[in-house]
Amino acid sequence: MSDKKSKSKPSRAKGRAETPKPEAQKPEPAAKAEPPATKDASEDVGDLDQKSGWSAGELEALRADNVEMKDRLLRAVAEMENLRRRTERDKADTAKYAISNFARDVLTIADHIALAIGHVPGDALEKDDALKNFRDGILVTERELLNVMERHGIKRIDPKGERFDPNSHQAMFEVPNPDVPEGTIMEVVQAGYVIAERVLRPAMVGVSKGGEKPVKAQPASDAAPKAANDDTPKAGAAAGGKLDEKDVGGKFDTSA
Repeated sequence: MSDKKSKSKPSRAKGRAETPKPEAQKPEPAAKAEPPATKDASEDVGDLDQKSGWSAGELEALRADNVEMKDRLLRAVAEMENLRRRTERDKADTAKYAISNFARDVLTIADHIALAIGHVPGDALEKDDALKNFRDGILVTERELLNVMERHGIKRIDPKGERFDPNSHQAMFEVPNPDVPEGTIMEVVQAGYVIAERVLRPAMVGVSKGGEKPVKAQPASDAAPKAANDDTPKAGAAAGGKLDEKDVGGKFDTSA
């Protein structure tokens, strides 16, 4: 038994030694990546048509509608912005000029008060204290009325001595005065009023004419002016003197 075992062991070892080992497989070289094939726009549209189910004509119509709707949206936004600005401006103007009609009616009261003050003679005030006190009371009333009007944006304009402005003044007559530049307001017949930046009533004024303009004196001459086509010979030639070619404007024959 021991001999068999000893004989079998070397045979097994021999068999193991004779079994060939499998060779290691070498990795195959990686294939070069090829760039993806580019597609034309028509192929993209075709793929898109296939995915969405829309035809090329329908997609073009949708794109045109998109451009049109975008343009209309931008125009609507711009119009709303303009409307907002106009509304704000109208709101501000309404706040400033809402009392214009009422203010014009109040101006009549201010004019009557000014006329009453102007018709009180100055010498009578020194003699009559009651009249003086009455006039002072009217002056206080006028001053208070003007203060109330100014709190509401209404101001009186007294343009005496200023340059005439047709936008805020109304000329009633002219005052000839060579010592004052032409167009200067010499007298205010009726005061004007403005509300905020607008003229509520123009001032009625008298404007200087500036006097007559001096006429240029013409130099005196004894000789009468000669006509442009006057070819009459001079006096010396008419009396028998020698004629010059310049006198008649050309050559002539003296043989006769």
